Amino acid sequence: MKVLVFVEQRGGKSKSSALEALSVGARLAGSTADLAAVVVGKGVEGIAGSLKGYGADTVYVVDQAAFDLYNPVAYAAAVEAAIKAHGAKVVVGLAAPMTRDLFPRLAARFDGGILTDVTAVELAGSNLQGVKPMYAGKVLAKVETQNAPVQFVSVRPNTFKAENKGTGNAALSKLDVAAPADSRIKTLEVRKGASERPDLTEAPLIVSGGRAMGSSDNFKILNELADVIHATVGASRAAVDSGYASHDMQVGQTGKTVNPNVYIACGISGSIQHMAGMRTSKVIVAVNTDPEAPIFKVANYGIVADLFQAVPVFTQKFKALLEK
Repeated sequence: MKVLVFVEQRGGKSKSSALEALSVGARLAGSTADLAAVVVGKGVEGIAGSLKGYGADTVYVVDQAAFDLYNPVAYAAAVEAAIKAHGAKVVVGLAAPMTRDLFPRLAARFDGGILTDVTAVELAGSNLQGVKPMYAGKVLAKVETQNAPVQFVSVRPNTFKAENKGTGNAALSKLDVAAPADSRIKTLEVRKGASERPDLTEAPLIVSGGRAMGSSDNFKILNELADVIHATVGASRAAVDSGYASHDMQVGQTGKTVNPNVYIACGISGSIQHMAGMRTSKVIVAVNTDPEAPIFKVANYGIVADLFQAVPVFTQKFKALLEK
């Protein structure tokens, strides 16, 4: 089965979870000759070398100034060219804002099928079968494509293991693609966040604060813990609505869906809307003064305590442990 993996990049570097998608693609393809990757952007040729050993024999690169910033029309044209060049029947990518926009466009162009945000995927004959968490993670839906000429699938970050098996030469193959001149979408301004930490959707460790934080200044204690354990800081909707944190930090149904290895919820009661965005975290640690808080029902470890007393202790203990 010919498989193409869309490797999302930022600033000339592939996103950390991109190797997970490549490993999924390698398993679906079955052989290095059938697996290829595609990278789109400006100054991205160097990414091909970082993909070596993850199963792809060929890395298609569209490296032009016109593709510096994401434009759905231009990127769709670039990935379409790679699909045709490789003869791909399956296209894999990360479940992220870019693929949520890009993959449906491509599926429409190829009259294809699409599975999104899956936590498991396999081939059943010529069709793709996947598992997708739904209803705030309370149920797992089995989803399947049906006789589609090209099948698209986006995989949830931090769900699959990135495996370097030493196969695949990742040979560079440049594609000359003209960016459509008639695109109705133009980027007017890019505002970068102040944080240098990984995006919430990719972060393996997350420390989140709720309304109990009391103020934006009090998030300082979460940032101090995050600095020690190399985590990303998140927030509940209540904290965001109260002005304690920015919207890009919001975890939940109206924020970001995350799937870290460890999620530390500080002063978060655990509304249905919040748990919809973090329920699939591998380990959940909850700190709350209310022993009846709903968050404790999904937590692997629950601590009934004042977060302003507990979190500094976490920071101190982790720092001492890591210094060893």
